[in-house]
Amino acid sequence: MDTSTSARDAYSPAFVAAVERVLADEGGYSANPKDPGGPTKFGISARSNPGVDIAALTRDAAIDIYWREWWQRFGFARLPDAVGAKTFDLAVNMGAGHAIKCLQRAMRACDPLSIVTEDGVLGVDTILAARRIDPNALIAALRSEAAGHYRLVASNQKSSAEFLKGWLNRAYA
Repeated sequence: MDTSTSARDAYSPAFVAAVERVLADEGGYSANPKDPGGPTKFGISARSNPGVDIAALTRDAAIDIYWREWWQRFGFARLPDAVGAKTFDLAVNMGAGHAIKCLQRAMRACDPLSIVTEDGVLGVDTILAARRIDPNALIAALRSEAAGHYRLVASNQKSSAEFLKGWLNRAYA
């Protein structure tokens, strides 16, 4: 990570690993007219961050946004490390609510007796259930649920179909 030592020390090791994965998936500046997020850089979109000059956004500033507005805000650190990192990565691309719903569906796939409600909220029941399920099985099921979500979006929104291959690559990574 290109951040200074003092800034890097403020981030948890789980976040550093997770954000590096996100940044590997996200590119530089893009202004694809078919992207509903509008101009985007490092995965930070103008639509979700109206006060941010996307074209001038630095990598360090993007990391800080991910720390505050994603990792801490949604509580991905409360999940097992690999599950939190994968859910965070998906959330950046599809939105936190959709990513958490994919996680909750994946939990039911791994444990049909699970009492987790598919509400898109990373609450106590979801956190506890995630800690009880084998993380490798949960991530495999999460990848499948994410791929299904992306296929449905591409099917329902024809303008998004061009993004499907990249989305599926991300789902299965």
